[in-house]
Amino acid sequence: MKRTDYISWDQYFMGVALLSAMRSKDPSTQVGACIVNEEQRIIGIGYNGFPVGVEDDEFPWENGDNWLESKYPYVVHAEPNAILNATVSLKNARLYVTLFPCNECAKLIIQSGIKELIFLEDKYHDMDSFKASRKMFEAAGVKMRQMDPIKVMMDRA
Repeated sequence: MKRTDYISWDQYFMGVALLSAMRSKDPSTQVGACIVNEEQRIIGIGYNGFPVGVEDDEFPWENGDNWLESKYPYVVHAEPNAILNATVSLKNARLYVTLFPCNECAKLIIQSGIKELIFLEDKYHDMDSFKASRKMFEAAGVKMRQMDPIKVMMDRA
């Protein structure tokens, strides 16, 4: 008889996103993403960090008031990194991400053909850029659902 206490696909793929987030060197926000096709195969992973070739010791990691002296103009978010790391079509894929995407990432997610978004945290829910993300996802028919962080690690099958 087979085991019955194995983790679900959602738990598995969100676990990969969480593991990817651990690669981020950002001191305040670590985000990971995992893209999965219709056959339950991982086709892209990513985390937030500086672009390839941009030395992370030579650029700021701060959230400071001076935009050019902060991380914001330089960091590539986890979602575009996962999209760019994919080597096959993302049509009808699912995206597991540890933090709900901003509007700029939402555009890329929609354009890439991803049809479902599964996320853990939504801490910027009331900010306009995240309201815009929801509006675009709804208009494009991208299904959105939030996973309970406790269930990611605790529940079985």
